[in-house]
Amino acid sequence: MTIQTKADGAGEEFLAFRLGREEYGIDILKVQEIRGYESVTQIANAPAYLKGVINLRGIIVPIIDLRIKFRQEKISYDQYTVVIIVDLNQRTTGIVVDGVSDVLTLSQSQIKPTPQLSGGMETDYIRGLGSVENRMLILADIEKLMGVEELAAIDAAARAA
Repeated sequence: MTIQTKADGAGEEFLAFRLGREEYGIDILKVQEIRGYESVTQIANAPAYLKGVINLRGIIVPIIDLRIKFRQEKISYDQYTVVIIVDLNQRTTGIVVDGVSDVLTLSQSQIKPTPQLSGGMETDYIRGLGSVENRMLILADIEKLMGVEELAAIDAAARAA
């Protein structure tokens, strides 16, 4: 697996966020903005992780709760819950996370390959593991995280709204 880094060798920037007790990172270039969680318009017969849609300055944006997608227990919405607006395969999409911590620049030496896990766990969306001081981030490819069926559900929700 090859990690693309900037030509100047300065490293790659990731937005760090929390889901439960785990910390994840996504490519900062995919992030459009970070917003507080607000109520959504629900779409009938949508998958559970697709909370609904919001109108963001005239654009209908599907909102996906990654905590539900990752089957986390006890999901609650509080003042720290945020929506990260991302560009997902040229579609503006919001992802609900427990909180955003910071933007980190990781050098190639700080990014370790994804360990081989057995038991049929899906890990294709994991680009690697980022190591910064005493922190370990799961570096996610946000586009691979959403499979073809999920992208179709997102598109259908946006059209239905």
